[in-house]
Amino acid sequence: MESIYPEEITTFAAVVLYGVPVAVAVLSYLLGCINGAIATSHLFYHDDVRRHGSGNAGLTNFYRNYGAKCAPMVIAFDMIKAVGAVCLGGYFLGHLLGWGVIGKYFGALFCIIGHMFPVFYGFKGGKGILCSGTLLLLLDWRIALVGWGVFVVLWLTTRYVSLGSVAAAISFPITTQLVFRDWGLTALGTCIALLVLWAHRSNIKRLLNGTESKFHFHVNGPKTGEDA
Repeated sequence: MESIYPEEITTFAAVVLYGVPVAVAVLSYLLGCINGAIATSHLFYHDDVRRHGSGNAGLTNFYRNYGAKCAPMVIAFDMIKAVGAVCLGGYFLGHLLGWGVIGKYFGALFCIIGHMFPVFYGFKGGKGILCSGTLLLLLDWRIALVGWGVFVVLWLTTRYVSLGSVAAAISFPITTQLVFRDWGLTALGTCIALLVLWAHRSNIKRLLNGTESKFHFHVNGPKTGEDA
């Protein structure tokens, strides 16, 4: 059956239908590649946080090695890129293409991938906790309440950042399904959770062995210990 639309229109529609998701994926990934811990250690200390402590490019390792003075810069970097990725997915996929909240999850997933495997830094990035925590706040307040609640309670009671991170990651796809009742969203949430769990595989092993380091507040580094 011949199309009732001119060929130019159908070609344009195909480009939009397939090109926009690809563009959002690429841009969200590139945003994720901007690592706050690495950038801040370069800018303010002319150093690379991955050379110290656990070797992880995350907030906890940065804090342990450089102290609290520039930690807000790391937080700002990672929060801003997470906001950008979710906004990209939410507007171009959720609003223009009618994907709804799936667009936000789509942008979030590729932002996490970029954070963990940044092309700018030899594909050696962070473990995605700060970035993921920001994404929770942007996706749904109920999911954020559970995820952040689990993290904070376990962190404060055990002082294991990694334990709180792992538990929060596990809760994400569960609360996604409970809130949205959408298996597509749950699948994307599961992908994000699995990425975080994979990044924390060494932490999980140390937790099981009883050798994981606990978090301690301090102002100035350097210190070594667990990473997030």
